Amino acid sequence: MQDKEKSLLSRWREQFWPIERFELKKIVPLFFIKFFIAMVYGFVTTMKDASVVTAKGGGAEVIPVLKGWVVLPIFMLTALLYSKLTNIFKRSTLFYGIILFFMGFFFLYGFVLYPNLETLSPHDSADKLVAFLGQENSHWVSIYRNWVQSLFFVVAELWGQIAFFLLFWGFVNHICNLNEAKRSYNLFLAGGDLAMIFTGPIVIYFTQGHVGADFETSLRHIVLCIMCFGAAILAFHWKLTRSIAKDPRLFQPEHKDAQMEQKTKLSLKESIKFIYHSKPLRYIAIIVIAYGLTLNLIEVTWKANVKMVYPDTASYQTFMAGITSWVGVCTFFVSVFCTGILFRRLGWHFSAQLPPIFIGLSSLLFLFLFLFRDSLGAGSLLAIVLFGAFQNGISKIMKYTFFDQTKEIAFIPLDPESKVKGKAAIDVVGSRLGKSGAAWLQIILIQIAGTGSVLSITHFLIPVVACTVLFWILSVRSLNKQFSFSIDKQIEPAE
Repeated sequence: MQDKEKSLLSRWREQFWPIERFELKKIVPLFFIKFFIAMVYGFVTTMKDASVVTAKGGGAEVIPVLKGWVVLPIFMLTALLYSKLTNIFKRSTLFYGIILFFMGFFFLYGFVLYPNLETLSPHDSADKLVAFLGQENSHWVSIYRNWVQSLFFVVAELWGQIAFFLLFWGFVNHICNLNEAKRSYNLFLAGGDLAMIFTGPIVIYFTQGHVGADFETSLRHIVLCIMCFGAAILAFHWKLTRSIAKDPRLFQPEHKDAQMEQKTKLSLKESIKFIYHSKPLRYIAIIVIAYGLTLNLIEVTWKANVKMVYPDTASYQTFMAGITSWVGVCTFFVSVFCTGILFRRLGWHFSAQLPPIFIGLSSLLFLFLFLFRDSLGAGSLLAIVLFGAFQNGISKIMKYTFFDQTKEIAFIPLDPESKVKGKAAIDVVGSRLGKSGAAWLQIILIQIAGTGSVLSITHFLIPVVACTVLFWILSVRSLNKQFSFSIDKQIEPAE
């Protein structure tokens, strides 16, 4: 009887906590690094959208302009700079330097730029530009008028891309092998999901709670929290690198020639060429671009409706923070109880197919709901906002649970050169092409419609979303054929 109970407990542990005791010195720090990176991301995400959408002369139409015409060129320069820095600095030095740069900017925004917002914003010249260009082009002028908020938006976007994908996942893929990835990646995802649960209540407390009467004071408290999270990221990374140096069992990468602190000869041009000549990397790039394109085409339309219900910065930010928390709760549950089990039992292909199916269906339903909103009656706007929140939540849940895990695991069987060069190009450039492609498409359609409103082009988005999701599904299938003998092979127990 005792042996049966022990066997049952052992099976439960293998399903929900398949980690060996010696691996805790590696898994726990990585969990908390992901947790604190996600905390920063949750804070700046709720702030960046609220700051540009609710600013004077702003709106949801500003988001595609920023993503398509401002963020992408800056990301290209960032990718080029990162490629140069990897030739000069060690991995850990680059990690610490980039985190400190972001922390410095967020401190500057909260304590210098935002408190002097009215003085720094060129409202008079912006009003003259709107009068000259016409009200239908005010979303272009808004970037100039609200350059402080626009700068914060760009840096917040950079944090999501660089901190998550280049720094965290690049580090994880470097020190983990395929066997470790299958057992632990869902735990790292759960760390990010847990952060999302806490993000909403903290932001709501500072925005509308005891400190919320003064938004500038609220912002300062939020920035101080971000500083603490940044310090925790650096501390856990420092601790982990020293643990790996002391225990060789913690660094057993898929390829034996990998080194812990090696510099990387990486150029952006070579990385893009690498993607073009490598079938697996091409398929991964298509998957990443398809996700960014689909999400952003729907998200901007939804946020335009949200602004009509929550027009001021505090209420908009509070609503978005609440959505973030509920997404965190659901994502944490799926990550802990579903993602790892489904991946280990049904394989990579099944898990990678779930995001395009769920995101595609919910996106098309949202667009049709908006087109037939008149049949919903007086509560149509609120219904659209709530269903849009549901759709956005489904998209984020699928991303943080199945999409991120399957995408990152797809890099592991590659050789070290493909892994580093291809990942840098895909995560920094490929991901931005998805978001910027959606932005370009929306801006072009808005200019053709001549309305200055993203809500007037919704009917054009349906065939675009449908075709994008189809290519996404086909790319997953093709990638699975490339990796069928390496990704879905039988998991060996850790020694």
